[in-house]
This record gives sequence, structure tokens and C-alpha cells, in this order.
Amino acid sequence: MDGQSLLVIIMVGIIAGWIAGKIVRGAGFGLIGDLIVGIVGAFIGRWLLPQLGVGVIVHNPIIDSIIVAAIGAIILLLVLRLIRR
Repeated sequence: MDGQSLLVIIMVGIIAGWIAGKIVRGAGFGLIGDLIVGIVGAFIGRWLLPQLGVGVIVHNPIIDSIIVAAIGAIILLLVLRLIRR
């Protein structure tokens, strides 16, 4: 993995985590928190969406990655919210 790929992964994670934080809780979790939520969400989204037969069709791979990661991050935050109660 080169530096550019790592930078893209980090940026996608931050953006997806920020989007999920805004949708689920109304606020972000800071740079590191958004990054972690976004990256974990990307793994969840990439695994779960095909299992459900759902696909995101966008002709830009970066936007596709952000959408899938944000969906996964939203699911992650909702599950964490249920566990906390």
C-alpha cells in the first residue's frame, strides 16, 4: 500500500464517520473518532451490503466508498447505541 492509498482510506474514513455522526447523533466524534467509526463502518458496509443483496452504483469509486462506509458506520453507531442502553 502506497502513501496515496493510505491517504484515500483515511479521508474516506473521516468523511464517512463524520456523516454517520451527523445522522445518528447530530455531532461528530472528533477527527480520530470519526476516522475509526468510518474505517470500521467501511468494513461493515463492504461485508453487509452484499449479504443483503444491496449494491451502490455510482460511477466514481471514491463516492461509492464513502457511501458504503457511511452506511456501515451508521449501522455501527446504531448497534452501539442499542448496546449502551
